[in-house]
Amino acid sequence: MSSFTAQDVKALRQATGAGMMDCKRALADNDGDMEAATQALREKGMAKAAARADRASDQGTVALAVAGDAAAVVELRCETDFSAKADDFTSLADELAQLVLAEGEAAVSDRQGALEDLSLAKKENVQLGKVTRIEAAEGNILDTYLHSQDGRGTCAVVVECSGLSRDLAHEVALHIAFAKPSVLHRDEVDPVEVERERTSLLELTKAEGKPEQAWDKIVTGRLRAWYAERVLLEQGMFGEKETVQSRLGDGEIVRFELAAIGS
Repeated sequence: MSSFTAQDVKALRQATGAGMMDCKRALADNDGDMEAATQALREKGMAKAAARADRASDQGTVALAVAGDAAAVVELRCETDFSAKADDFTSLADELAQLVLAEGEAAVSDRQGALEDLSLAKKENVQLGKVTRIEAAEGNILDTYLHSQDGRGTCAVVVECSGLSRDLAHEVALHIAFAKPSVLHRDEVDPVEVERERTSLLELTKAEGKPEQAWDKIVTGRLRAWYAERVLLEQGMFGEKETVQSRLGDGEIVRFELAAIGS
């Protein structure tokens, strides 16, 4: 007969987040062995997580870790802001960001068990979002920005620049958090998406009754505005008339990473 106490059940519940009866059953099925019971519950939890995998995980937290000329961003997603603001959730995101900073992006695979345990505890679809590490090339500078709200990071930016002052690099990082561009250059936008938008804008222009000889000019102007919503260098700095490209002068943005909850 299995030998375990009420304290064992309580400890297993705290460790796994599983229900009391599930913990009792797992301990009974595994002769009171806490490690084996935990593994059994994890396996059941994985099955539950698979059933939840199609549920939207559009909440979460973003963690940023920085050391010298390197930075790492980890986005940990879940279903509710209640879970996203919890200490265990934000702590795991911070731990993963530090791990990626130290060991690289692939290192998060070593913490898959912790993700499964968290999903089990929260009874939500907990998933990794963006995981990235940037190290500035020699002579370049790296700037970062993390916006926090209600105790969790909601938007993280890392930008690598060449030929810019640190103050201007930080302005760019703040702008990226504000405007949320998706690409640096226009040629990075999917050409299929561009043609789809061009066709849509042409049909809109026709429907408005504009003269045919003006269609190309109107569509080109509207497409330019569409690009400016997505392309960092073509955006107005903080929504003003001056573009980011103009603001840079002789400097250059080498690359950037943006992770934002809700994007």
